[in-house]
Amino acid sequence: MAALASAALLSACVAPRDFNDLAPKSPTYQQVAAQLKAEPAADRVRLEQLQNLIRLTLANTTLFPEGSAELGDAGKAALAELAPALKDLRGLRIVVVGYTDNVPLGQTLVERLSGNVELSKARAAAVTAFLTAQGVPAALITPVGLGETHPVASNATAEGRAQNQRMEIEIVETPA
Repeated sequence: MAALASAALLSACVAPRDFNDLAPKSPTYQQVAAQLKAEPAADRVRLEQLQNLIRLTLANTTLFPEGSAELGDAGKAALAELAPALKDLRGLRIVVVGYTDNVPLGQTLVERLSGNVELSKARAAAVTAFLTAQGVPAALITPVGLGETHPVASNATAEGRAQNQRMEIEIVETPA
């Protein structure tokens, strides 16, 4: 009994591992990860392997000036570094998904866009157009804007809102 209690106590001391650490990495993931490691933008991109999906997450603050749907210079530079990892992918789909926080649009944007969903669509379209101009085949990319849906953090804090303002580039792999 003491051995069982001791084993249970010791097993509770093991740090949990993230699923991303345990999931086998696909050849596409390895290719994208290798390309990103060589780029300065690698520290601004979070790379995850999910089942039949590779997700690259970039903060909107990296890509867009506040209150804008047009890529900033830093965003163009980050995407230019990322494009080579995407342009040689064949037989896959790339979905560019834009998200925002739940803060209403400012005056300059509300004159052109009806809300956060429209802002996220415009931003996803801007990323898609830039990647296409960098040589990523247009037939592979689909832009999607989901606005404030699917938050990853609370919108009650500035830090949470910053996490929710993101662009996810999803590389969809077909199951083997």
